[in-house]
Amino acid sequence: MTQPALILDYVYRHETALGEQVFLSQPVGGGVVVDYTWRQTLDQARRMATYLQDQNLGPGAKVAILSKNCAHFIMAELAIWMAGCTTVAIFPTETASTVRYVLEHSEASLLFVGKLDGLDQQREGFPQGLPLIAFPLAPTNDYASWDAITARTPPLTGTPHRSGADIAMLMYTSGSTGQPKGVMHSFERITAAAVGINTDTNRRIGAGTRNRMLSYLPLAHVFERAWVESASLINGNTHLYFAESLDTFIQDLHRARPITFISVPRLWLKFQQGVFAKMPARKLERLLSIPLLGKLVGRKVLKGLGLDNTVLAGSGSAPIPGELILWYRRLGLNLIEGYAMTEDFAYSHNSTAQINAPGCVGVPLAGVEVRISEEGEVLIKSPGQFVGYYKRPDLDAEAFTEDGFFRTGDQGERRADGLLKLTGRVKELFKTSKGKYVAPAPIENRINACPRIETSMVSGVGRSSAYALVVLAETVRPRLGDPAFRAEVQAELEKLLTDVNTELAEYERLQMLVVAPEPWTIDNGMLTPTMKIKRSRIEAAVEPHLDSWYAKPQAVHWA
Repeated sequence: MTQPALILDYVYRHETALGEQVFLSQPVGGGVVVDYTWRQTLDQARRMATYLQDQNLGPGAKVAILSKNCAHFIMAELAIWMAGCTTVAIFPTETASTVRYVLEHSEASLLFVGKLDGLDQQREGFPQGLPLIAFPLAPTNDYASWDAITARTPPLTGTPHRSGADIAMLMYTSGSTGQPKGVMHSFERITAAAVGINTDTNRRIGAGTRNRMLSYLPLAHVFERAWVESASLINGNTHLYFAESLDTFIQDLHRARPITFISVPRLWLKFQQGVFAKMPARKLERLLSIPLLGKLVGRKVLKGLGLDNTVLAGSGSAPIPGELILWYRRLGLNLIEGYAMTEDFAYSHNSTAQINAPGCVGVPLAGVEVRISEEGEVLIKSPGQFVGYYKRPDLDAEAFTEDGFFRTGDQGERRADGLLKLTGRVKELFKTSKGKYVAPAPIENRINACPRIETSMVSGVGRSSAYALVVLAETVRPRLGDPAFRAEVQAELEKLLTDVNTELAEYERLQMLVVAPEPWTIDNGMLTPTMKIKRSRIEAAVEPHLDSWYAKPQAVHWA
C-alpha cells in the first residue's frame, strides 16, 4: 500500500516544479537581502544532510537548533529530516540552564547555532564535547561553519523518505507552567496539520495566490512552526521573508507586505499603542466614523504598519481582548482569533468570515473533534495530535481521556453556532478566602482593552478579594515624571477599576489595581519566550508587599 505524501515529498515536488522561484528572503545587514530559490534552498539542505549522514548519528538521532528565525533554520530542519534525524528547536532567548536541560534531556547529538543575542551566556549550557555548527548569521565563534561544510560536501541525491510514524520533531514547551516538556510530533501528523492549515489559508486568500509571510515569532514555538514554516513547505507558492532585528521590524514588514500575517496579542496591542502615540485614540475614532474618509484613514494606518495588503490576519498563543479585534476591523483589517496548542501542532480552532465573534476563538478546523467535559474542560482530538511526551509516559496517561481526547487544561463553552469561547485555565483558577473560584483570563482581557495598559495579571489566592497587577503601556511610562500626567493616569486607572468591577460577579471583583514598577520581559523572567506571563514568578515577586497594599483602602497602588 502506497504511503500518503509526507511533508518532505511536497518539498521534493517544489524543488522540481518551482526550482527557480524565490522561497526565502534573508536580510544579512546593511540593507542587503539574500534570496534563496527552492533549488538553492534544497541544494544547501542536501549538502548538510550528506554531512549529517557522514557523522553516523543513527536513525532518529536528535539534532538541535538554537537560533532566531532565519533561512538557515529551515535549511537545517530539511537537512535533519533528509538525514533520518529528529529536530529539537530551542527558544533563542532561553537561559543557559534551560538550554542545557533541553540538550541533555533530548540527548542531542549535534547543535546548530544561529542568530542569537545571548550566545556568550548560553554557551555555558552546551554539554562538553557536543558537536557545534554555526549558521552564517551566528555571532563570532570558533565552531564548524555551515558555509565551509556545504562548500566541500556534495548534495545528497534522490528523494530520501521518512515513515509517517517517524518522529519529525521534539517541541519543548515554553515553560510557563514549569519545566519544559518534550512534545513528540510524527511526520504523518505534522503533514496532516500543515495540509489542513494550507487548505484553510487558501480558502481565505484565494487558491493559487502567491502568499507572502514574514517569519518573526520564534520557530521553536508551534504557532510559527506550523502556520508559517510547515504550511509554506506544503504550499510551495509562498515567499517567506525574515525579520532582521527588533529595531527594523516595521521596515521588515514594509519589505514583505504580507498577505498572511499572524501574531500574538501583545504585538497587536503594541501596534495599536504605536498608532495612538502618533494620533490620539479619540481623534482617530472620530475620523474613522466619517463615511468614506474613515476608510481612507483606516487604510493609511494599515499602510503605515505594513499591513495594507494583508488578507488573512490572525492572533493566537494567548487570549486577545475583543475590543482590540474590533478596533482592527474598524481599520479594515479582518483580524481573527484562533486557538490551538503545542500538543495538536497548532491545528484546532479558527474563526471564519461567516462564523466569528470577538471573544471567541473560532470553530473546529477540518477533522478536529471537540467536546466539553462535565468539569468544563475543553477536550480536543486533532489530526495534528502529538504522539506523546518524550520520556514521560506518566504524563501521557494523564493527558488523554480513555477514548483519546487530549485534556487541554482550558475551560470553555461552545455556542450554538459552534464557536468556542474560552473562560480560563483550569490550573489558573484560584480561590479567594470567600471560598469562590476566580478565573483570571476574562478579567485580564477587560483590563488589557484599556489603551493605557500593556498587560496585566489577576491574582489573590486566599485573599479576601482579587487584585490586578498592571504594566502601563510603553507610550505612557516615560511621561510619568510629569505630575499632571501621572494624576491623569491615576484617575483613568481608578475609573477602569470601577468599570471592570461593574461587569463582574461580587466574588470576582478586584479590590485594587497595582502598577508594576517595571515592564515584564523575557529577560527579567516575567514572560515566556512566546510572551505569556509567568504567573508564579510575578506572584512571588509581589507577595512581600501584598499585606501592606490590602491594608490601605485605595483603588490604585504604585509598586
